[in-house]
Amino acid sequence: MTSKVASMRDAVAELVRDGDTVAIEGFTHLISFAAGHEIIRQRRRDLTLARMTPDLVYDQMVAGGVARKLVFSWLGNPGVGGLNAIRRVTEGPDASLELEEYSHFGMVARYTAGAMNLPFFPLRSYFETDLPRANPLIRPIESPYGDGKVYAVPPLRPDVTVIHAQRADAAGNTQVWGLLGCQKEAAFAADRVIVVVEELVDEAVIRADPNRTIVPGIIVDAVVVEPFGAHPSYVQGAYDRDNRFYRDWDPISRDPELTTRWLDEWVHGVSGRAEYLAKLGAERAASLRPAAPAPSGSVDYGAYR
Repeated sequence: MTSKVASMRDAVAELVRDGDTVAIEGFTHLISFAAGHEIIRQRRRDLTLARMTPDLVYDQMVAGGVARKLVFSWLGNPGVGGLNAIRRVTEGPDASLELEEYSHFGMVARYTAGAMNLPFFPLRSYFETDLPRANPLIRPIESPYGDGKVYAVPPLRPDVTVIHAQRADAAGNTQVWGLLGCQKEAAFAADRVIVVVEELVDEAVIRADPNRTIVPGIIVDAVVVEPFGAHPSYVQGAYDRDNRFYRDWDPISRDPELTTRWLDEWVHGVSGRAEYLAKLGAERAASLRPAAPAPSGSVDYGAYR
């Protein structure tokens, strides 16, 4: 088995290039902030950032100057408000960030079309929305089976998809449990895939529970072991969502100077996630750990009783 384990610095340096379309997926759960920060740290430019639900990670990346375009379906700071760094570059006469908006299902359909190598994906959506007027890539088409019109969206094929997961083996076979988004579809649609995990495990662990494997190693280019790499989002079974961080980001992001200072201190001012975590502090990290185990049971794949 060939090892694909790499540092975050090396994975981003090799696989993320200026001008790429980059998808960092994970639906409130398993969002790789560590990868986003490293992309900022390496000063990538002119990226198209694709994500079903842009939240703080893309607000920070836009503030860090990496993006020229955002492809998305919902945008905000969950439970708090808007994304102020993004608002500064999308509103008013000096707007500089291009937007391409879909529904949630529209984004899933685009990833699915990309993963399946389809020219488009049909949806029975958008009939009572203004999105087709806002986005000319959402197009009505006649059903080839004579049952009226549907809408079609084009495939989304990221140059790079980054997903976070609980564990993987060195070959990149990746296992997830808890809330899922469209990580699998985004990974299969991409040209290059970076998997960031809390834990590297032996191949035997993966083989013992194959149904948890959402991404096979055959499509993975790099495996990065980065504990707490999804903070301030959460990883089921490892740590909870840091709600305080989401609240704190709102006043920081409203002020361009405070935003720049935060990036200088927490992104450019550390060498990577280990230093970030040390700066966060052991007490705060410990407060996010699960209070008690919650096993889900076990399955015997060798016998049925």
